[in-house]
Amino acid sequence: MNLCTVAAKADKAAVDAEVKQLLKLKEEFKAVTNTEWKPGMKPSVSADSPAGASGDASKDVLVVKVNEQGNVVRDLKAKKAGKEEIDAAVKTLLELKAQYKSVTGEDFPAPGKAPTKPKENKPKEKVAKQKPAQKEKSPVDATQGGPKKQTRLGLEVRKEDSLSDWYSQVITKGEMIEYYDVSGCYIFRPWSYAIWEAIKDWFDAEIKKLDVQNCYFPIFVSKSVLEKEKTHIADFAPEFHWNERRFLLLLQVAWVTKSGDSDLAEPIAVRPTSETVMYPAYAKWIQSYRDLPIKLNQWNNVVRWEFKHPQPFLRTREFLWQEGHSAYALKEEADVEVKTILDLYGQIYEDLLAIPVIKGRKTEKEKFAGGDYTLTVEAFVSASGRGIQGATSHHLGQNFSKMFDIVYEDPETQEKQFVFQNSWGITTRTIGVMIMVHADNKGLVLPPKVASVQVVIVPCGITASLSEDGKKKLQEYCDSVESDLKEAGVKVRGDYRQNYSPGWKFNHWELKGVPIRMEIGPVDVEKNQFVAVRRDTGEKIIEKRSAATGYVKQLLKDIQSNLFNKALADLSANQVTLTDWAQFAGTLDQKKIILAPFCGESDCEDKIKTDSTRDEDAEPGAPSMGAKSLCIPLDQPAPISSSDRCIHPDCKNSPKFYTLFGRSY
Repeated sequence: MNLCTVAAKADKAAVDAEVKQLLKLKEEFKAVTNTEWKPGMKPSVSADSPAGASGDASKDVLVVKVNEQGNVVRDLKAKKAGKEEIDAAVKTLLELKAQYKSVTGEDFPAPGKAPTKPKENKPKEKVAKQKPAQKEKSPVDATQGGPKKQTRLGLEVRKEDSLSDWYSQVITKGEMIEYYDVSGCYIFRPWSYAIWEAIKDWFDAEIKKLDVQNCYFPIFVSKSVLEKEKTHIADFAPEFHWNERRFLLLLQVAWVTKSGDSDLAEPIAVRPTSETVMYPAYAKWIQSYRDLPIKLNQWNNVVRWEFKHPQPFLRTREFLWQEGHSAYALKEEADVEVKTILDLYGQIYEDLLAIPVIKGRKTEKEKFAGGDYTLTVEAFVSASGRGIQGATSHHLGQNFSKMFDIVYEDPETQEKQFVFQNSWGITTRTIGVMIMVHADNKGLVLPPKVASVQVVIVPCGITASLSEDGKKKLQEYCDSVESDLKEAGVKVRGDYRQNYSPGWKFNHWELKGVPIRMEIGPVDVEKNQFVAVRRDTGEKIIEKRSAATGYVKQLLKDIQSNLFNKALADLSANQVTLTDWAQFAGTLDQKKIILAPFCGESDCEDKIKTDSTRDEDAEPGAPSMGAKSLCIPLDQPAPISSSDRCIHPDCKNSPKFYTLFGRSY
């Protein structure tokens, strides 16, 4: 506050403005330090302050602010905003990091970086470092390996050089995503949404065979319902060991607090998931055993206001999904459904997306917050060396039926019984996994079963010397092939645009990942043939026109199969079975996932993650996060013997099963 303004007896408006600024600063001070400002206070925290009194609160607030501002900077760079706007955002970020250092005495850790460990005061040996030779970076053709002229159409970075930059270019230049001005939210362009529709259409047909019905519940949740769940968790903490994880989910809730300029009488939450929206209705609808089972599914969107760095498809604040919710009288019936749905999710990945997955059960630490157990399909991205959760099917037991009083009258005893419930879901993350696994340095590579265009026909060889009659015959020939393929059920498109060269079209459709490109020129018309180019291998095949439909349909099957087999070989080569902890961290650093004997205890799982984390002196730019459990595979690599020990050397418990560990998204 400017004291000169008061001393000079300025007008009331000027004084009020300065007082308002002072009050704002006091509020910010309280938010950061968790204490009221008092005159004469010193900015530093006294040495004899009790640990965690205000430091923990200020640290937590600043961590959130730094992460939020970091997301702002990343989004501005991704959208190629103006330099001044980016510089201003970076300046704010640096100021927040400086505040963090002044409060904690430490530099703000980089994302995924290990916590600072105390170091012994040992003199370091000075080793002469050899300066790496400077490499000139240039866009390259993945097949030729040599430099290629940089254009705005093709990718300008290799997958193996910078995965995040490569991914950003693939999804934007491949016309999958458009960035949006709200962090963590993205525009799905038709090319990507068609893939989601293919998944949706297949899965919807399959669950309807199981008598699952589609419905829709509102996107908004009343505060009173969410508070009811929070109260229940707090009251029953000894009974429900999942209370901490459920609280974390509730902390990600986005709230609507205003209507225009007016405050709402009660804030309304935007659904992060629909248990609290749907289950009060289930309690009304279920009275008798005759009302069971209930099997409902929603195709909708949810919002989870995460503070981690968002990544299109893979980690977003709003995402599309389906969520199934069922209720049964018998646990055995519910158990059967959980496994049936898991198998359908496995088919989505393996049969539609050509991605091998590992089916398993989540550990107690990683299971759904509110469930008795969770089954999962886990995929692997070799480019990053990380596992990624593909979809989950949860058995909720009677946890939520007790919370929402969902009961039925037993026909034999006439007593009220709580129902057994399941929930299961798959999201648009599927698209991101598909891109990470199959796409290459030329762009997307789409599995034929989810591609909205399976074959593109490109006329070529149209020169100035080609007669009008020759051009007409070429066009008619292309139209004829296109018509035959459509009649055979092939998704085909002819690219007859005259303002683009054939070469440009080749690159364009390669970038978009179309499985087969058909090249047809005047010579092909004369010889009654066509040239087919495979997107997955780049192989060119010349085939007779008469065999077009049969050959193309078989080639699409071959491409689908080849993509799966290639990804399966990749997974097999990067999955290692270990029983020796000494090899664990090193294997993890080789971008592999690890099967190891494990006791299943949450404390031991925490130690495995902590002790496999790279310290701050690790190689710059290398992954530093520790290994977490991905799943307990349903197909165990070997039975546990009496001589086996849990993978962590400090653990004295006997192992119960082999568990898959790895870095993860």
